[in-house]
Amino acid sequence: MTTIPEKFADLFTKEKKAFAFLALVKKDGTPQVTPLWFDYDGTHIIINTARGRVKDKILKRHPRVALAIQDPANAYRYIQIRGKVVDETEVGGYDQICAVAEKYRGKREYPKNPGEVRVTYKIQPEKMNTMG
Repeated sequence: MTTIPEKFADLFTKEKKAFAFLALVKKDGTPQVTPLWFDYDGTHIIINTARGRVKDKILKRHPRVALAIQDPANAYRYIQIRGKVVDETEVGGYDQICAVAEKYRGKREYPKNPGEVRVTYKIQPEKMNTMG
């Protein structure tokens, strides 16, 4: 298990509101990068998407990921993480997106689209590089 360096632990707090940039590889070999909200449980980076979206399709097929998390106050300070998806669940998916909405928007409300199923992915960090 890889541990987040103490010097960069603030990027994972609710107060910092740093975005993660998720890098995936599509079926045709082209890259896909998405800025997204994330949470951290002390071990895993937790992301959320809707079932059937591009992220969901790629993560189901290829669970290896790369993330860059940049300090919103200093663009030259960031952490890069490579890891793998170790858990995926629809259980509590909508509640989890509401929790991160509270972190990033200050309100627990998140639009609930008819028929949309939220899915949560837990990513286990394996390798890290830092800058700043």
